[in-house]
Amino acid sequence: MSAEQSEGDGSTPAEVIEIVGKTGMHGEAMQVKCRIREGSNKGRIITRNVLGPVREGDVLQLRETAREADTIGGQ
Repeated sequence: MSAEQSEGDGSTPAEVIEIVGKTGMHGEAMQVKCRIREGSNKGRIITRNVLGPVREGDVLQLRETAREADTIGGQ
């Protein structure tokens, strides 16, 4: 996906750098730490919950980068 497309649909690329663990009622989601690749938050590392298969090095397209997921265990 080119930079023009990512700006057009309002998404920001973020690379998965660490898989924290499973979350959700039945362990259906994975909690990951990802590094923002573009935009005003470039270089920032945030925690997000992701549905579906994911591994380190994958690039996620995030709709917004301001919100972070709560840590597993609620601490």
